[in-house]
Amino acid sequence: MNINKYPIAMESLSEPSKDAQSLQTLASGPFSSSLSSLSSSSRTLPSNQDFHFLKNFDGFKLPIDQIAKISDSLLESIGSSAKTWCANKAINFPDRIGSIADDEAYDWLVDINDEILERFDVSVDEFQNIRKKEEETGRFIGSDPEINGFQLVYEKKKKKGDGGLMGDSVAESVSGKEVASPSYSGVKVKKWALAAGTSGKAKVPFHIPTIQKPQEEYNILVNNSNKPFEHVWLQRSEDGQRFVHPLEKLSVMDFVDKDIADIEPVKPPSIESTPFKLVEEVKDLKELAAKLRSVNEFAVDLEHNQYRSFQGLTCLIQISTRNENFVVDTLKLRIHIGPYLRELFKDPTKKKVMHGADRDIVWLQRDFGIYICNLFDTGQASRVLKMERNSLEHLLQHFCGVTANKE
Repeated sequence: MNINKYPIAMESLSEPSKDAQSLQTLASGPFSSSLSSLSSSSRTLPSNQDFHFLKNFDGFKLPIDQIAKISDSLLESIGSSAKTWCANKAINFPDRIGSIADDEAYDWLVDINDEILERFDVSVDEFQNIRKKEEETGRFIGSDPEINGFQLVYEKKKKKGDGGLMGDSVAESVSGKEVASPSYSGVKVKKWALAAGTSGKAKVPFHIPTIQKPQEEYNILVNNSNKPFEHVWLQRSEDGQRFVHPLEKLSVMDFVDKDIADIEPVKPPSIESTPFKLVEEVKDLKELAAKLRSVNEFAVDLEHNQYRSFQGLTCLIQISTRNENFVVDTLKLRIHIGPYLRELFKDPTKKKVMHGADRDIVWLQRDFGIYICNLFDTGQASRVLKMERNSLEHLLQHFCGVTANKE
């Protein structure tokens, strides 16, 4: 016998070989990565006589037996769950795959796959038929709207006289007609969604095909290329050889906080006494910019949505001074945000306060060409101070005595 033909076996007699270690890692790793590794490495496993010879050595036999044990367990689970996905038809799992013919094992797996795929096709057809009937009739078909395949969100019923960011009415989309309802904020919902509401809350499907994408409604051009982030909206140098970062003309001293004396904390005014403005017109944006020029600090927060856009887009900018709150509709005013607010965010004499601004910084640059100078991040500050928790909710309670309503 040519011993050199079996280097794995010889290594196994003294210590686990690299191949044996790889098999052990494969057996203990996550299922998805193990499956991928198994698919690519299965071609390197010995077969027939070589396989049976190597099974005489523990370095090869033990990981192979471990993989076989895990495989048997998974297949047993699939077989025992047959009634769940195959109605009343059960597919009995053989006592042990290794003890039956390869053809028989193969046929068993083929039957399992066929049953699962057939059941899936039937379920998809049923779903599509139900959805079609719902759109034609304008009513929910079934015992529970939550089983229609879409996540349901809840819209809080508004009190009488209570204003809202989204408006005072909701339109029901029923048989192509819109019926105003004063109880819910401006989201188009189907009749069954309102009817199914409990405890004063309407159930609204997260996915409503009739709602137009904001990119289409407001002519927003979104770059969905899957590339690493790059600084955008930058001007070129005079010689055209490079991009000029908007903050590079500032001196080092512009980035140093000169006011480092002890400052007595100022308690925020109550929400009831703080004016609120929804900014959705250019004239309102111009007014906001004028007010920000008159203050030395303001707080900023962004809302971002990736639901119907791969890279996503900024939906709202929330800005607060000491005495006033603003919410900017960045879908309607997208092309105007940069020209009116860019210089204010870049101004080193104005402190911008944000919480966990890592992603907000990217969104401001990407969507509006806004770069921030003089930023105080309360999330980062809480980490420097080794606070018990770093959430904005905790900081508001700890420093301001405010219990945030996260609804």
